[in-house]
Amino acid sequence: MAKLYLVPTPVGNLEDITLRAIRILKEVDLVLAEDTRTSKVLLNHFDIQTQLQSYHMHNEHQLVDRLVEKIKAGLSVALISDAGTPGISDPGFLLVRACLKTGVETECLPGATAFVPALVQSGLPCDRFVFEGFLPVKKGRQSRLEALKNETRTMVFYESPHKLLKTLSDFVNHFGAERQISVSREISKKFEETRRGTLVELHDYFLQKPPKGEFVLVLAGFSK
Repeated sequence: MAKLYLVPTPVGNLEDITLRAIRILKEVDLVLAEDTRTSKVLLNHFDIQTQLQSYHMHNEHQLVDRLVEKIKAGLSVALISDAGTPGISDPGFLLVRACLKTGVETECLPGATAFVPALVQSGLPCDRFVFEGFLPVKKGRQSRLEALKNETRTMVFYESPHKLLKTLSDFVNHFGAERQISVSREISKKFEETRRGTLVELHDYFLQKPPKGEFVLVLAGFSK
């Protein structure tokens, strides 16, 4: 059936993919991939021969209308990202919105995403939380942090290794040195690690141990 499938892919261990995801990726006419080289490794591993096309943040605005027309014409399409669920800090929103506006059916499979295991194993309350993804690099960064200063829910952020120390330093300045945080890196990969403590403790730790890998930061909410 012609529709858009949003298919989560493993964030680390390839065994984290679902049987349904493998079947869908084999059955569709086209797979849209954030980085075709990365996705080719995954598809080859599961003997998936479906045609790949590049779809990422630099070309999605140019491609979205054309892709919607292809699906309307009868093509079944799956969208994947390099790791995790499309649309979560990755391309996906624009295409889903365009499909829904024109009556094209969409279907999102459940599956891997990095922040859920990091949140659950953080030891911080996870009954109510707010997902912030990546903070703005420059414009709007300080105002965003200031707006979160009195957020009482647990907060979840993504961060790259070369910006981790700056982000932890900004957190100390806005939330206080003693605010609790859990920092997970390389979720579901060989060198997966989670460290917990105060902001100043984790900042000092990564000063001594240069950050490597992709990070999920789970920050305690404000408490009176």
